[in-house]
Amino acid sequence: MLSQSNVRRVKAGVSIEQLAESVAQRTLLQSLSVRAIVDADGNETGMFEVPTGGRRYRALELLVKQKRMPKAQAVPCVVREGGTAEDDSVAENDERVGLHPLDQFRAFQILRDLGMSAEDIAARHFVNPAIVKQRLRLASISPKLHDVYAEDGMTLEQLMAFSVTIDHARQEQVWENVSRCGYDEPYQIRRMLTENTVRGSDRRAQFVGLDGYQHAGGGVLRDLFEHDDGGWLQDVVLLDRLVTEKLKTEAETIAAEGWKWISVAVEFSYGHTQGLREIEGKPVDLSPEEQATIDALNAERARLETDYQDADELPEDVDQRLGEIEVALAAFESRPMLYEPTEISRAGVFISIDSEGRLSVDRGYVRPEDEVPATDPDVGQGADVSSTEGQEEGPSVQRTVIAVAGEEDDDDAAKPLPDRLISELTAHRTLALRDALAENPAVAFQAVLHNFVLTAFYRFASSGSCLEIGLRTPNFPAQAPGLRDSISAKAVEARHEAWKARLPKTENDLWDALTALHGGAQASLFAHCASFAVNAVYEPANRYNQGVACQPTASARASTRLMCWRGRSGSTWFKQGGSHPSTTISAGSPSREFWRPYGRPRAMTLPPGLNPD
Repeated sequence: MLSQSNVRRVKAGVSIEQLAESVAQRTLLQSLSVRAIVDADGNETGMFEVPTGGRRYRALELLVKQKRMPKAQAVPCVVREGGTAEDDSVAENDERVGLHPLDQFRAFQILRDLGMSAEDIAARHFVNPAIVKQRLRLASISPKLHDVYAEDGMTLEQLMAFSVTIDHARQEQVWENVSRCGYDEPYQIRRMLTENTVRGSDRRAQFVGLDGYQHAGGGVLRDLFEHDDGGWLQDVVLLDRLVTEKLKTEAETIAAEGWKWISVAVEFSYGHTQGLREIEGKPVDLSPEEQATIDALNAERARLETDYQDADELPEDVDQRLGEIEVALAAFESRPMLYEPTEISRAGVFISIDSEGRLSVDRGYVRPEDEVPATDPDVGQGADVSSTEGQEEGPSVQRTVIAVAGEEDDDDAAKPLPDRLISELTAHRTLALRDALAENPAVAFQAVLHNFVLTAFYRFASSGSCLEIGLRTPNFPAQAPGLRDSISAKAVEARHEAWKARLPKTENDLWDALTALHGGAQASLFAHCASFAVNAVYEPANRYNQGVACQPTASARASTRLMCWRGRSGSTWFKQGGSHPSTTISAGSPSREFWRPYGRPRAMTLPPGLNPD
C-alpha cells in the first residue's frame, strides 16, 4: 500500500500515464522502497507500505486497473529497516539528479543510429519532438566544445549558439576569440558565426525566396533553438546573382513600355530622385468588374471589423482573411499610371526592392539633360525641335537603357575587404609591429613618449595611437591651503609651460618634433610627463574602497626628496616622507630637524635652492 510518509505532494515531470506507458514498454527500471507494516505490539503484519516510489506505485496500479498487468505480477522491492520513512523519501528525491543535456544528446544519438526517428524517440521518452531535434543538433558542434561544456566551461545557451554552423574549425576559432575577450554572450557567438552570411529576413532573401535560393544550390544555416527568421543564407554571391537576374527580368518587362532609361538597384540611397522632374500621370480607369471587386472587398472588410470589434484577439482565419483583403486592395491602388508617350520617351524608372522584399517600381522621372530645350522664337509653337529639316518622318524606335547598380563597376577596381578579413590581417600586422618595436628600443621609447605627451599637452587630441599605454593624472581629494602657490606646484607649472612653448601647436606635427629632440631632451620631457602619474596621496578606507597608501621600496625611501609648502600665515612647514612622523619647524631657523627614513634625527642645513625664504 502507498505510504502517507512520501514527501512528494506536487506533480512534476512525467505524468502517471506516461510513466505507466514506460513501465509497460520496459518493465520497472527502479525498485520500490518498502517498509514492513507492524501492529500495535511491533510485530510485522505481512503488509508493506511504499514511502519512496509513490509515482511508480501509482503507475503499476494504473496498469493493473487497465488489465495490462496481472495483480500477482512480481515487482522488485528494497525492504528498508531502521531510520524513518520520511527520511528515506526526502533522501530519494533530493539525491536524484536529472540527466545532463550532453548525456541526453548522446543517448538520443545512439537511438538515432539504431534507426529510430526523432518522433519515435520523442514518443518513447515522452518529450516534445523539437527537444529531440535540438539535442541531436548538438552533434554538429565540435567535440572539443562538448568537453568544455561538460567541464562547466560554458553554458548550454552558449553551446547551442554554435549549432548554426557545422564548421568545427570555425566554431573552435570563435570560442577561442570570445572566451579570451569576454564577449561570450550567445547572440555574440551567433553573430560571429554568421557574419559572412545574409539573414533570411533580408530584403534580398525575401525577394528571391528561400525555395528559389536553395533550388539554385544555396546553403542555409538554421538555428533550431531560437526563432531565426528563415536562417542565414551562406552563399552571398549566389544570392546577389539571383537578385540581379530577377531585377533585370522585371526591368526588361517594364522597358517594353518605352521608357528612356531604367535604373536598377537593391536599394537606392535617400534623396536619389533629388534634382529630377517627376511627370504626372493619370490613373488607369477601372473596369466595371474591377470596381465591383473593390466594393465587395471593402464590404467584407467592414463586416468582419464590425463582427469582431469587441474581441480581444481576432481568430486566426479572420486575421488571415483581413490580410488578404489588404493585399488585394493595395494591388488596385498601386496599379500603373498612364503617361503621355512623349513624356515616356524622355523619362525613366527606378526599380528596387522594398523593406518587405517586394518589387518597388517608381516611374516617370526626367533627368535635367533629357529636358526639352527652350523653344526657338523662329520655330512655330508645337514644332518638334528635335526634328531636322528634310528628315523623313517615320516612327522612331527608342531602346531603353537599363543600368544595374554594381554592373558598371570596373572589374579591376578595388573592392572593400570583409571586416573579418581585415581583422585577421591587422592581427598579423599587430604582431609584426610588436616584434619590430621590441627590436628598436629608441623607437619604442619615442612611441611611449609620444603617447605621454599627447595626454599631457594635447587635451583634445584627435589622432589616436596604436600603443595602449595610458597616462592617468590623479586628483587631490583633500588640499591644504596654498597648495597652488607651493614651490613644487610653481616648479611643475613653469616646467610645463616651458615645454609647451617648445612643442608644436598641433598633434599632427608632434612625432617629427620629438624626433628632432636629442636624447637628453627626450629624457627630460619623458620624466616631466611621467611625473604627472605619481600618486602618493593617502586616502583613508571607507565603505566604497579599502583606502590607498603609497608603499615605496627601501631604495625609493632613501632617496626621498624634501617637500615643502607654504601655509596661510606665511610660515613654512617642511615634512620628510617616510614611516616616521615629521617635525614642524619655523621659517627662520638656519638648521632644521627632520626625520630620516631610517635612523635617528639629525641636523641639516637647507641648500640655498630649497630655502623658501
